[in-house]
Formats: sequence, C-alpha cells, structure tokens
Amino acid sequence: MLLTAAAALAQTSSRWGVTAGANINSVHFKQTDIVPSKTMWGPQVGVTGEMNFSGVGFGVDGSVLYSLKQGKVNYGDRVVWSSQGYGNETVAMHYIDVPLHLKLKWRRLEGLENTIMPMIYAGPQFSFLAYGNHKSLNSYPPVNVYLDMGLGIELVERLQIRAGYNFSIGQSFHTKVLDDNVAKNRTWYFNVTWFLK
Repeated sequence: MLLTAAAALAQTSSRWGVTAGANINSVHFKQTDIVPSKTMWGPQVGVTGEMNFSGVGFGVDGSVLYSLKQGKVNYGDRVVWSSQGYGNETVAMHYIDVPLHLKLKWRRLEGLENTIMPMIYAGPQFSFLAYGNHKSLNSYPPVNVYLDMGLGIELVERLQIRAGYNFSIGQSFHTKVLDDNVAKNRTWYFNVTWFLK
C-alpha cells in the first residue's frame, strides 16, 4: 500500500497561481416572499494551488480568495421594518473564501490539450467573514459553508478560465427583527487564474 501511494505521489505535479474575477450574488430568504431583494456584483481576488495526477485527468485544487458578496434588500417595503425606521439597504459581506475542489480535466484530445483543455470541478467552500455591515438590521455568522461547482478551460497549459455557481448550506445572515428570517447567498462567478511554472 505504501509503495502504491508513493508511486501515485511521484506521478503528481503541483503549481500555484494568481486568481482574479467577479461574482454576482443574490440573497434568498427562507420565507421567499418576506422581502424583495436584488442581485449585486463584487470582486474576487487571491491565490490558487493545484495538484494534478498524471495520466488520469483527476486533480485537486484549493484557493484563498477575498470575495465581496452583496445584495440589495428592500426592508423599507415591509411595515415590520419601515415602522422601526429601517429602509432599503445594501447587504455587504466581505469574506475570505477557501474553496476545495475535485477536478477532472479532459487530457486525451490528441495534442489539442496542450492548447485548450476543458474541465469540470466541484467541492465545498468555507467562507470566513472578515467584515459585514454590523450596524445594519442583520446579524452575520462568522463562518459560512457553500457547495461550489463549475466548469472551465485551460489555455496553453497555464491560464485557467472558470465559471461557477455556489450556494450556502447554512445561513449567510438573519434579521435582528424576526430572528427566524434566515437568508442565504447564491452566487454565480467568473474568474481567471494565471499559473506560475
């Protein structure tokens, strides 16, 4: 078993790169009609590491990303909040995201993979709240767990372009008035990673 594990590790390659992109976030409440909301975009930037297993096309990757997830929530449209002086607000959540993926690349394209290589990936994402607008109506948990998935391409064995979707499994925040009014983030994103060889 140890020899098999050692042989597998000997056939792996690893690398690091710089990632930048943007996300489009929407806020969804447990009670879907409790308050209207609008999607907003935010930046995403950080570093990504990748380990590939030679020959099979499988690999793993992980990132540490700063990500701003926002949503426009129209509390002022509901009497329960407007009667207490609350209006419409932008919910801004500054996260340190740590996504971990199992990745599959299509490597056997008769040489074309050296120029362009498609891939898919999925895995959990752990988001640590760096800052939320705490003076607002909302209360934010310090950690949020997402399910993350997506697809992309790798160009010239160095540039990865990815589009993905993630959604929070737990709560992203809840309102201080009506505490059971739990909201979750659902996020589409697009990013690029330039790997250093």
